[in-house]
Parts: sequence; structure tokens; C-alpha cells
Amino acid sequence: MKKFMKNASKDNIYNLYGYVPLQTAIPLGIQHILAMFLGNVSPLLIIFGLINIEASTQTILIQNAMFVAAIATIIQLYPIWKLGAGLPIVMGTSSGFIGTAKAIATQFGYAAILGASVIGSIFEIILAFFIKPLKKLFPPIVTSLVIISIGLSLLPVGIQYFGGGQGASDFGSWKHLLVGSVVILTIIILKQFKGFINVASILIGIVVGYILAICLKMVDFTMVKEASWFAIPRPFVMGFEFKWEAILPMCIMFIATTVETIGDTSGITNGGLNREATNKELTGSVMADGLGSLLGSCFGVLPNTSFSQNVGLVTTTKVVNKFVVLIGAIFLLILGFFPKISALFTVMPQSVLGGAAVIMFAMIFVSGLQSLFKVELNARNTLIIALSLGLGIGIGNVPQVLSQMPNWVQTVFAQNGIIMVFVIATITNLIFPKDKNPLADISTTKDDLNHTNDDSKAEENLNNL
Repeated sequence: MKKFMKNASKDNIYNLYGYVPLQTAIPLGIQHILAMFLGNVSPLLIIFGLINIEASTQTILIQNAMFVAAIATIIQLYPIWKLGAGLPIVMGTSSGFIGTAKAIATQFGYAAILGASVIGSIFEIILAFFIKPLKKLFPPIVTSLVIISIGLSLLPVGIQYFGGGQGASDFGSWKHLLVGSVVILTIIILKQFKGFINVASILIGIVVGYILAICLKMVDFTMVKEASWFAIPRPFVMGFEFKWEAILPMCIMFIATTVETIGDTSGITNGGLNREATNKELTGSVMADGLGSLLGSCFGVLPNTSFSQNVGLVTTTKVVNKFVVLIGAIFLLILGFFPKISALFTVMPQSVLGGAAVIMFAMIFVSGLQSLFKVELNARNTLIIALSLGLGIGIGNVPQVLSQMPNWVQTVFAQNGIIMVFVIATITNLIFPKDKNPLADISTTKDDLNHTNDDSKAEENLNNL
């Protein structure tokens, strides 16, 4: 261990392996938790608003969400058998399931959500075994477009945070806009420096924004005062109910979250390690995704998935060291045992995170662009890009266009544009011939074709000579 400590280096933060000094790892690890904390608890809070769950039970479930996210993140970092990617992937409660969970909760209750999540989790774990044979569906052009769509779909979420959070009574007030702007300005200034201040700019920006929010009297500490100091996470707080009407849409959503996890994993390797994700990494990440969701169901919380917020953080800072993220996971684990500390993050105004989120989400988009630029932008690939982003992002922004379609179509494709982009990119990549120019086929006249054929025959005769 002493030898390991001697090898500690600040430069290790840019390497996947290696020990980073604690004085560096702790703030950078906490930076990851600050980036994902609100996203980890907000899906539960939204569902709680629809159904009657006692306040004490809500507190337990939020606490459980911290605990489950920490365990799932550690498994992603340090794989057990085939479970985990071995990459700096941060896990948390998925917001992608909110729409489906809402529909299930209002019709069948919270127990039906958990029952459907159990089946869906097992389904995703099984699906992970087929990632390798399905790898031909995920060439660089497809994964790049998925990463881009993740960034574009998250940008409106970042702006909602920036304005104070969706549904906030003072949404868009000058206070929220000021706090978010100060966070952005702080991050931009700190990014001009080198070393620790640069890579910790997100954390420092959030701290500065939080202090400003307190000075502007935007923070209500009542929840902090009422929260207990210590509590042990409790499994099986809620029961299970298995309804096929709930299981089917939930399984469909698990297919969707598999695509998103593949995109996040590719985003980590592309944006942080400058390479494509391996079959082993993709399989491990999806399998850990399913295991995390299964564990979450046992602890009464919504399915877990990889957090795109933290993908953006990695691509922004280039800090890929697993030990740094492990420190963050340990801190998240501590939050699962100390509700009062968790409450300090819960009461933080969303505009504080909004300033950082806008930058991080935009960096996911930039990472996808950088990956896409490595692909040959010929006429064929350009058409694939145009169709995928045009229809995928377009329908994601105007989901009402699918309002007359069957419920399962709305459930899958109206949530966001990520799945639509993936489906269109995959299909067009498979059906468009690689030795043919689809744009030319569209624009070429009959005379042009005849002329081309004559030229081809002439060239063939010359070759025969």
C-alpha cells in the first residue's frame, strides 16, 4: 500500500488507473456527486407528487436512492465477473422512466412500478449478452449520433435547471438567472487556469453559486433541520405487484435505456479516452445497468442507469481516473446513511446546478461531434446524419406528432429523441449501400444516368484492352 501511495500523482487523474492523492481525489469525486445529485432524486420526487406516500417513507426511499446509486457505480468501476464496464461511469435513478412510471403509478400504484422494474431489469441483463453479435448495429456513425442526441436532448433540461427547475413558482426569475450565470462565469474564468483549479472548476462554480443563492435567501433549510443524522438504508420498504400491462411498456423502456447506456459508455471512451468502447465494456455497462435497476427495485426506487451529466463532466475535464469516481461513490454511499447531509444537497436551488449543467450537456454534444468528424462525411453518411438528427431530434422536441399513434409507440419514441435517432441511424446505415451515393440518386436526372452508364461502358472497354 505504501508503494501504491508513493506512486500517487496528480497526473493520474487523466489516466484510467493509478492512485490520485486524496486532497485531489476528494473534491473531484464530490464534483461528480454534485453533478448528478438532483437528477438522482428528482424522478422520485415527481412520482411522489402523484401518489400518496407518507413523508417518512419518502425520506427512506430518497436515502435508498443514494445507496443504490453508490453500489451500482462501484460495480461499474470495478467489475464483478461480467458485471460492469471498468470505466468511470456514474449511475443513478433514471429520469427516462418518469413518463412510463407516471402512467403505471396512476393506474396500478407504486408496487406495480417496482414489479415491472424487476422483470425489466432481468430483461436488460439478458439483452446485455447479445451486445457483441449486435455490435454491427453500433458502428461509429451510429454511436456518434446517439452521443450527439443525448447532448441535444439534455440541453433543454439544463436550461430548465438554469431557470429554477420545471414547475417552480419563480421559474425564470432574475435570481435564478443571476445564480446560473454566475456559475457559468465562474467556470469559464477557472477554465483559463491550469492544474487543479481547471479540473475542479465545476465544483467551485457550484459552491460559489450555492453561497450566492444563500445570500439571496433562496434556500429553505427546513428539510435539513428535520432530517435525522443517521439511518440505515432499508430494502423491501415497498411491495411488488406484477401486471403485464405495466411490464410490457417497462421492458420497452429498458430497451431504450440500453441504447442510452451504450451511448453514455461510448461518450466516456470517446470524450475521455479518445477511442471506441470495446464489446466487453459495452456488455459490462449494460449488464451493470440491469443489476443496478434490479437492486433499485428491491430498495423501492426507480430503475438505475448511467448518468449523462457525468459523461459531460468527464468530457469537459478529461478526468477519467477510476479512483476519483470511487471517492465520489463512497461519498454518495455516506449520503445514504446520513440523511441530514443529503438534505443539504436536496435544498440546493436547481439554478445552481443549471449553470454547470448547460456547459456539461453541451460538452456531450461536442464530444459526439468530435467522434462524428472521425467518420468519412461522404454523401451516404451525410444523408444518414441528416435523417437521423432531423427526424429524431425534431420528433423529440415535438412529441405531439405521435399523439395519434399506439400507446407503445408514444411510450418509446415520445420520451426524447435519443431512441428515434438510434433507430433511424441504425436502419439507414444497414439499408444504404456503402458503394453507392444516395444523394446522387436523388438529384441525378435520367440523362445524367445514361451519360454515366456510357462512360462506365467506355471505361470497361479500355480495361478489357
